[in-house]
Amino acid sequence: MFKCGDKILYPMHGAGVVETIEEKNVLGENHKYYIVNLPTKNMKVMIPVDRSDALHLREIIDSKMIPDVFDVFTKDYVDRGLNWNKRYKMNLEKVKSGDIYELANVINDLMQRDSKRGLSTGERKMLNDSKHLFISEVTLSTGKEKDEVEKLIKTYF
Repeated sequence: MFKCGDKILYPMHGAGVVETIEEKNVLGENHKYYIVNLPTKNMKVMIPVDRSDALHLREIIDSKMIPDVFDVFTKDYVDRGLNWNKRYKMNLEKVKSGDIYELANVINDLMQRDSKRGLSTGERKMLNDSKHLFISEVTLSTGKEKDEVEKLIKTYF
């Protein structure tokens, strides 16, 4: 269980800080919720405490791990010959996993594919969403500004 002040990642939404843990009555039942501030989206979300494992909530990575994560961007793209629909599903599972290395792999593959062949509309949206998730975690982990992290990503592509 997380506590107030913990920095966590909510896959598909971004990194944030647990502000409070509150009990709320929803549909006639009392449940505990994390109230999480997502600073890069400028919003707060309520996440059921009892669903944290199923939602793949985790603490954000330590800033010492950031260079290893950025090393993923140095790997060459391998075209597996999959159509865009299969690639999209495979990449979506990686994003949903909440693993920052998998997220970096998705960004790397889509950025390199875009420069060589272009992306479908769905893949372009996934790339933008994945970058946002990645940036939200790196900014919260390192204390760097969003623009600074975006520029750092661009240096690899």
